[in-house]
Amino acid sequence: MDIVKILIDEFKLKSFQATNTIKLIDEGNTIPFIARYRKEQTGDLKDTVLRDFSDRLNYLRNLKDRQEEVIRLIDEQGKLTESLKKDILNAETLQRIEDLYRPFRPKRRTRATIAKEKGLEGLAKFILEQKAQKGQLREKVLSYIDEEKGVNTEEEALIGAMDIIAEIISDNAEYRDIIRVIAYKKGIIQTEEIKNEEKSVYEMYSDYKEPVKSIPNHRILAINRGEKEKFLRVSLVFPEEEIISKLKSQIISNENTETKPYLEDSIQDSYKRLIFPSIEREIRADLTERAEEEAIKVFALNLEPLLMQPPIKGKIVMGIDPGFRTGCKVAVMDDTGKLLSYTTVYPTEPQNRIEET
Repeated sequence: MDIVKILIDEFKLKSFQATNTIKLIDEGNTIPFIARYRKEQTGDLKDTVLRDFSDRLNYLRNLKDRQEEVIRLIDEQGKLTESLKKDILNAETLQRIEDLYRPFRPKRRTRATIAKEKGLEGLAKFILEQKAQKGQLREKVLSYIDEEKGVNTEEEALIGAMDIIAEIISDNAEYRDIIRVIAYKKGIIQTEEIKNEEKSVYEMYSDYKEPVKSIPNHRILAINRGEKEKFLRVSLVFPEEEIISKLKSQIISNENTETKPYLEDSIQDSYKRLIFPSIEREIRADLTERAEEEAIKVFALNLEPLLMQPPIKGKIVMGIDPGFRTGCKVAVMDDTGKLLSYTTVYPTEPQNRIEET
């Protein structure tokens, strides 16, 4: 990975701007310092560009380190192929690398690992091959019944094999990419109010739905606060039928084999039990990160003119930060900027302590 070239292309910089900026950051200089005192070295890059540049530089370095680490970890298992190595080196996001590493990551004791301990991996592979003719599947299943290993019946053998298949499907990076695209495009975020005696400022979210792709950042933050304060229950809804149908089209290659019903059940289980919860957490985290980054930018934009306005001579100033449930914060300063007093008042819903305020 040529990090310098990527940064030059993405930020449309000249070579000296990128290399000098990286050198200044690596020397421990802060972004405000570089923007103010090293303009000749950066080509007069603004502080906002420098900050984005620094963030991207850090991400690309983490990406490169993780690529090398994952390649090493898989190689130590003796499972690294040239094709897999190429996929890892071509990965443009940390999420893609983690998806590729998922099948090789050491796992806690799962239903699939328990089934493997019972010797059912071969049966799972047989079902996945989709070559069983009439009667062959039962014959194969019977050969895996072993009371010493805890496989007492045909049903137990098949359930264990399907647990292994479900995990194999869940660990497939390509399938996860497909589901992720559908989820972002057609997913719905929905909220419901948790019954609470205390009146909530989240009343508008008591029965609320909005597409993931278009929900604004301020609503994401509000929903997150409501969930954290235990006023709201939040969930994502994906087009389940469409996703499962897509998975079936990718996985099932033989419609006439005896193993088809077991593959279909494995796909359903894999999506509902393993993939959906994982993708749901991932999208929630992604939405939150996006919203928080935007909130910081908006706050900076609003704060700048306040910080840059000239002082007010000979006047005592009172500032109020409005709030509802937590009250309005009040601060008073004299004409020299000295803090005279501060307090919190509650003139709004639900307290309505207007006279006291």
